[in-house]
Amino acid sequence: MKILLACMLHTYGDLKREYSYEYYNFYQSLKQMGHEVELFDYMGELQALGKEGMNQKLLARVQEWRPTVTLFSLYTDQFEPAVVEQLRNHTKTLCFFHDDTWRVEYSRYWARYFDFFTTPDLHGEAKYREIGLSNAIYFPFGCNEQIFHKMDVSKKYDVSFVGGWHPYREWLIERIRRAGVSVEVAGYRWPKGEVDQEGMVRLFNESRINLNLSNSASWDARYLASSPRAFINRMRSKKNIEQMKARMFEVNGCGAFQLTYYVEGLAHCYDIDREIGVYADADDLVEKVKFYLAQAELRESIAAAGYERTLNDHTFAKRFQKAFQRMGLTDE
Repeated sequence: MKILLACMLHTYGDLKREYSYEYYNFYQSLKQMGHEVELFDYMGELQALGKEGMNQKLLARVQEWRPTVTLFSLYTDQFEPAVVEQLRNHTKTLCFFHDDTWRVEYSRYWARYFDFFTTPDLHGEAKYREIGLSNAIYFPFGCNEQIFHKMDVSKKYDVSFVGGWHPYREWLIERIRRAGVSVEVAGYRWPKGEVDQEGMVRLFNESRINLNLSNSASWDARYLASSPRAFINRMRSKKNIEQMKARMFEVNGCGAFQLTYYVEGLAHCYDIDREIGVYADADDLVEKVKFYLAQAELRESIAAAGYERTLNDHTFAKRFQKAFQRMGLTDE
């Protein structure tokens, strides 16, 4: 199948940062599936040609190449709705909405311009049908098993976290450290900085406990009182609901033990306490960290079960197969 993937080549279009999530997980997964895939770096083209020039270049490429399907991963307002509608005369279109649980108006506005669109919300298809949009496809995050994999390395860290800095995440990590547990932290705006893809996978494998911490600002009174910055961040944040994130699948895809915040839909993907560890709040997080550090056999059992579930159900190859079947592009 000929597939054009319109996404950013680098994270947030910043050439100084790693290749984007879509490049590693969408582009590479589709190539591994045997499809003929071309990546259209719309942010790079936007910087070089301007908005109108980038949109016209995309339209011209679709008209020339005639891909079976064109996949979009939107950011803000880089695309012209009229151009996106024109593309549908030459290709099927599918747009990924990764954050429609909180970017509700944005997602609903753009959804009507595509043949199909995705939602990571377990109940998203029903919610869109209620407003007259029937072409939503349940498509939670997943993992590229060729990247996120087991490594034959020893456990080097008790607890680790990989992800962008957020004041709530910093507050949670400091609570764990004050309990006497060391935490290795890497990511954008943390003192250690970002690690590359290979380094992240190694860190997952080398950690006894991998944390998955929410970046939705918390109403916990202790957090709000911890600093003026915490209170200001809470008041400014548009994120008022938790959501499924990629890290839940990536850590498990490495056969590593994960302790994550709970979110609706998680129990649909993993058997809680058997395939993934969950904490309820800040106090429970500290207690669960201490408990699981003392339970090596239980940790390994949960990690192994989560790994098998991920390979069976949650690779991006499986996600794309189901989406393409729903779109009528492949047989059942």
